[in-house]
Amino acid sequence: MCGIIGIVGTAPVQDRLLESLKRLEYRGYDSAGIAGVVDGRVQRRRAKGKIAALQAVLTDSPLTATVGIGHTRWATHGAPNEVNAHPQSAGRVTLVHNGIIENFAELKRKLQSSGRVFESETDTEVIAQLLDAELAAGCAPLVALKATLDQLTGAFAIAVLIEGQTDMILGARRGSPLVVGYGQGEMFLGSDALAVGPFTNRIAYLDEGDYVAIDHSSAQIFDKDGKPVERPLKIVSASAALVEKGNYRHFMEKEIHDQPDACQHTLSAYLDPVSGKATAPGGVDFSKVTRIQIIACGTAYYAGLISRYLFESLARLPVDIDVASEFRYREPPVIPGTLAIVISQSGETADTLAGLRWCKAQGLTTAAVVNVHESTMAREADVIFPTHAGPEIGVASTKAFTSQVAALSALAVAAAAARGHVDATEEARLTAVLLEASRLIAQSIQVEDAIKALAPDLAKARDVLYFGRGAMSALALEGALKLKEISYIHAEGYAAGELKHGPIALIDEATPVIVIAPSDHLFEKTMSNMSEVMARGGPIILFTDDEGAKHAPPGIKVIIAPTSDDIVAPLVFAAPIQLLAYYVAVQKGADVDQPRNLAKSVTVE
Repeated sequence: MCGIIGIVGTAPVQDRLLESLKRLEYRGYDSAGIAGVVDGRVQRRRAKGKIAALQAVLTDSPLTATVGIGHTRWATHGAPNEVNAHPQSAGRVTLVHNGIIENFAELKRKLQSSGRVFESETDTEVIAQLLDAELAAGCAPLVALKATLDQLTGAFAIAVLIEGQTDMILGARRGSPLVVGYGQGEMFLGSDALAVGPFTNRIAYLDEGDYVAIDHSSAQIFDKDGKPVERPLKIVSASAALVEKGNYRHFMEKEIHDQPDACQHTLSAYLDPVSGKATAPGGVDFSKVTRIQIIACGTAYYAGLISRYLFESLARLPVDIDVASEFRYREPPVIPGTLAIVISQSGETADTLAGLRWCKAQGLTTAAVVNVHESTMAREADVIFPTHAGPEIGVASTKAFTSQVAALSALAVAAAAARGHVDATEEARLTAVLLEASRLIAQSIQVEDAIKALAPDLAKARDVLYFGRGAMSALALEGALKLKEISYIHAEGYAAGELKHGPIALIDEATPVIVIAPSDHLFEKTMSNMSEVMARGGPIILFTDDEGAKHAPPGIKVIIAPTSDDIVAPLVFAAPIQLLAYYVAVQKGADVDQPRNLAKSVTVE
């Protein structure tokens, strides 16, 4: 959940560590800290809260080190305070850590029994204490690191300073990402390419189990067995402009407005406007696929739910979908010919990654729908189905979600064509419809002022219900998630047909109901459900299109999105639903980009 940066520099690194931590703050913001080597000794500066609090500390007490590490934390073990903030130290060792050490309690008891005294409540300090004990026993730094890693159970990425090793940083990863950046007379470690992006575009991604020592000019990389290895150097062309808010108040607002481009870039990887063909990257032959198993968490799970309607209706391909944290524990039977698709923006989501690995172990073909194309999932899956949303900084996913839906929608068309359920004419029509999505999304964002006007009243609610049918029932779930994530209003999404099976008991004058109902073949049934809400005094906000608005009963608030084909309706209605959550959160004064208790990349189970 945390962000890591390490720099072996030729000039003081304090400001660059802070610059990187600001880019990484989306990964955690309970506390932050940096440490560096000054006159042969390691010094730390830490603060509870966001990077601004650490900046204030450094204004009073600058760090002059040319070699240093930094960390922004999302708490897993121990309260978010300065004592538990990283870097954590023990003896000669100071380190930062992303992940969870599952056997930390056992290791801590063992270390305490040998006389070691702990300062913090963190599992991270166990790593520092273990490593320091190995050094105290006479081991060289890399030998001590390997011995320490062999004792750890869990997921982690670490960057380590050792007193006496003034021009070196050690790093290791298992289950959490870590990259090496190559500069001119300088070297870097970071949680991802964004961390080191301001300093270099030459990146090597450490593989699972790797550990590394960097100095001013090189990286010694070892695999999990301690054998020296080389990892390919890649040129990463991420522009700094992609992680700036520009004229927008929040990253989330910017990223909602980014969606036309993000979806267009994604769809262009799957659709040929000239031939009217949809293709599946990676050579997947859908004619030989008998079943699809989708595995995902949170917003990505809802993208998968939307795609299920398309895969089944267009390609006549059965789809199972599971929340990743439940999937591998229920030990599902494996059906030959199943394609396992995992969905994750970061490609590092711990539960989803575990599901991917379980499917691979069962011999299934695996595919990853990911936005980070060098992520662990992208590297470990048999096939990558890329999205091209660009960096998404806001914790509540927007453009990554619609890019996932766009990619999966295009794949459903490709599958339908491969399986003979649509002919060339229909494939061309569906391709053309999908390629219109970017324009329609841009039009749907133009309802922003109308949505903003709804925010003051909706912000007063304690509970909000979302309803939809078909793919819109999945979008109702996503809309409710967005509202609760960033405004802290309790919200639930339901298939509208479930209204009489329980949720109707919640309807009263103080419970707003959001209805998502384009004028499709299910519209009349949704209107019937809406009448039941109105009969019980429930205030309604209807998201529909021009035709649907003509049939809307008087007395309700209506937001009109562009008319669209069923296959792109989830993309068209997503942006207005996101904008509603955004403006309610702004009305309430919430921290939109960094909602409490949440982190962008969930790299621990």
